Amino acid sequence: MTAAEWLAASAPGAPAELVARASEWLARIVPTGNASLDLAGAGRLALGAVIDSAGERPAAADLLAADALVTLALEARAAEDPSTLGEFAASVRRAGSS
Repeated sequence: MTAAEWLAASAPGAPAELVARASEWLARIVPTGNASLDLAGAGRLALGAVIDSAGERPAAADLLAADALVTLALEARAAEDPSTLGEFAASVRRAGSS
């Protein structure tokens, strides 16, 4: 399943603005062909934009999108290779703090 497919599968019931914002961030990355890596990369981009913002109102939507994308990245990794989930989660955390 691609990152876009993971997002689409999780979209039912989610607020339309959140899905649109997450889709926008996902469209900004160069796909690797690995859903968990792509979702995490998009989440990092969104989080970076939030950190770089001056606390402006649109940053709230980006923060929610970042959270959704990282959550989906973890779900995707759990489905792809559960034995590497802990290591993957730690790498996402390290990347988000740099």
